[in-house]
Amino acid sequence: MKLYELAPAAGTNKEAFRKGRGIGSGNGKTAGKGHKGQNARSGGGVRPGFEGGQMPLTRRIPKRGFVNIFATTYANVNVEALERFEDGAVIDAKALVDAGLLKKLQDGVKVLGRGEITKKLTVKAAAFSAAAKQKIEAAGGNAEVI
Repeated sequence: MKLYELAPAAGTNKEAFRKGRGIGSGNGKTAGKGHKGQNARSGGGVRPGFEGGQMPLTRRIPKRGFVNIFATTYANVNVEALERFEDGAVIDAKALVDAGLLKKLQDGVKVLGRGEITKKLTVKAAAFSAAAKQKIEAAGGNAEVI
């Protein structure tokens, strides 16, 4: 194969659609923006949630309670899920993500006590429930708070 023979796979390169390039293009003149009005102008349009001056839904609905913006949110994992790791493994947040047990880490990992564990594991997490810590240590493992 020569350098000049290289080409992208069929169907991977799509040519950019050129708006406003004459009536023959199928999208000429107003370029899909219609006639005049706010949305036809450059920089036109409204912000997300704007309802034309009507009181927006987010402001019409009553607010209840208190939301602590400084609260710590943990990504939770149960003890039964740790059974998939091999005996003697060191389990941390990265290992849980790699195993597909967690998608988002949030403010850290908390291990909860649902299920049973038989393997001797070293678990490193931000927090443990009392039951989870007891089950891990009963199986001969180690629960480390990081």
